[in-house]
Amino acid sequence: MDRLTRHELKQDDFREAVDQLDEYLKTHLREILTVAILGVVVVGTAVGLKYYLNEQEIEANAELAVALRTFGADVGNVNADALSSSNPTVFLTAKNKYQKAFEQFSAIQLKYRMFPRPKAVNIARYHMGICESLAGNSAAALSILTEVSRDHDKEIASLGQFGLAGEFLKTGKKDEALKIYQNLADHPTLAVPKASAQLGMADALKDSQPERARQLYAQIQRESGSSSIAEAMREQMAEVH
Repeated sequence: MDRLTRHELKQDDFREAVDQLDEYLKTHLREILTVAILGVVVVGTAVGLKYYLNEQEIEANAELAVALRTFGADVGNVNADALSSSNPTVFLTAKNKYQKAFEQFSAIQLKYRMFPRPKAVNIARYHMGICESLAGNSAAALSILTEVSRDHDKEIASLGQFGLAGEFLKTGKKDEALKIYQNLADHPTLAVPKASAQLGMADALKDSQPERARQLYAQIQRESGSSSIAEAMREQMAEVH
């Protein structure tokens, strides 16, 4: 037999490889189809989940906006139209307002309690603590705000810490409040910038350490870059004796 050329050897190798592939496909066709179908399902599920989470986020944000409108509503004389509204713009008393807002914030937390939760849920949780504080329910406020202050999201956690410091001040725990304000000033976030933490600290010190309070107000005034904030700081300094 004549010696096969290199080209013929390559053709034989190619035909053999094709035959082996054909045999493999016939033998494993079911497994291959199963894997392919699973791949399509996984991709489809991922797309569907992303769409679902986006829809959840949009819906939760809309409900949060309603609750925040209640939280910021006016208090005074209430007319019949305001009373009949599902989201009143005026409340007879502050207690009525914060009770209604608390209910709305709480409803958001209950509705979206499954993970992963929209960010609006944690913001609602923070405002639940503030509502309790403004309604005079200090123990409940401290419990909620302590939980929020430990959130894995540093922005949400900083809000909780800021609220917690304010509640500590109200209950006579000034040292604890000052520690939190100082930590927030040293580690500012978008939610609680350095100036906000310093302002809280200055307000806490203006009776016991007026000179230190004036220094903080002056620092905020210098660093703010805002004429309105600067004017507000001048007014605060004028009140410190």
